[in-house]
Amino acid sequence: MKKSYRLTCLLILISISFFSPQPLHAEEKNGLSNGQTIYTPAYSHIYSGNRERPLLLTVTLSIRNIDPVHPIKIISVDYYETQGKLLKKYLDTPATIKPLESLRYIIPEKDKSGGSGANFLVEWKSDKLVNPPIVESIMISTQSQQGISFTSRGRVIIPSKQ
Repeated sequence: MKKSYRLTCLLILISISFFSPQPLHAEEKNGLSNGQTIYTPAYSHIYSGNRERPLLLTVTLSIRNIDPVHPIKIISVDYYETQGKLLKKYLDTPATIKPLESLRYIIPEKDKSGGSGANFLVEWKSDKLVNPPIVESIMISTQSQQGISFTSRGRVIIPSKQ
């Protein structure tokens, strides 16, 4: 009797989990979204050598609308320094990026205010579900006959509120 009772309970649990409706949001289902806030690391300088000399870098923030059909609206692009203090707001009004278009924002090499832990917060929205943009920072420097370059990819920290 115990065996059949356990088997019945197991079958009921499996049936409940199999036949219960599972909520799927569009962004979970196929990667689409109608807005996000994206954190992107940036480095206005890095350290080199045993004496930890700062090597100043030019930073380019690139925001690419990878949706082939729909525009997206960039609500804010904010630049923060290592301790989290807001250094600059790049937008007074939202900017629209057409399908497959890109925007860029540049921090000059001589501007070391961001420090080695600088970052950007980019907020975007769309009226429709779209492919989320690619947001990345590109850091580059050349001194004497040596050059360095690398990228950082943004990460969603606040998903859309569907």
